[in-house]
Amino acid sequence: MSSESEPTIEGVLVDDHTVVSNKEIQNYLEQRGYGEVRHGKFLLKPFESLYFLFYNKLEITKAKKKMTFDQLLQVCSEFDENALTKFLIYRDLRVRGYAVKDGFGFGSDFRVYERGQFGEKGAKYLVFGLAEGKQEKVGQLQKNIEEITKMGKEPILAVIERRGEVIYYKISQVKFVENTKNLDASGFVFS
Repeated sequence: MSSESEPTIEGVLVDDHTVVSNKEIQNYLEQRGYGEVRHGKFLLKPFESLYFLFYNKLEITKAKKKMTFDQLLQVCSEFDENALTKFLIYRDLRVRGYAVKDGFGFGSDFRVYERGQFGEKGAKYLVFGLAEGKQEKVGQLQKNIEEITKMGKEPILAVIERRGEVIYYKISQVKFVENTKNLDASGFVFS
């Protein structure tokens, strides 16, 4: 996002999405893997809007008043409590040069494309975001990993440290086997 030749995007906030009306800007964004057309309107997802606003590439208005990053983050957080986590992961992946789209199920937050392959091949990775200290049920994650692996995708866990740094973990299938040997009545294992 450092190039000065990139156009400034103008948009209007509708709920937590940004509507971009300028056709040239729409084409520019779409070619680079940003936004989507829904109900005849070109929309930026909340994490995309936060990304562009963070880098001063977006002028967004709500009721004809210009919004700041913090104001937009507050609105997005009202719709999705994980808005900040998603933005931090999205920003980190984009800065690393990946094309990133929102996830399509299995609890994943993002589809991530190999560098230079957006529009040519499907997403290689499905990324799950998790803020450090937040508890997550392992059983559902395990089921999601199994389904993703069957699809030929690589599941990645992105953990946001308290300082905001993103650390990625490649996940492989894990089988949790119940140990039924040597259990006493309390369920504890004795060897």
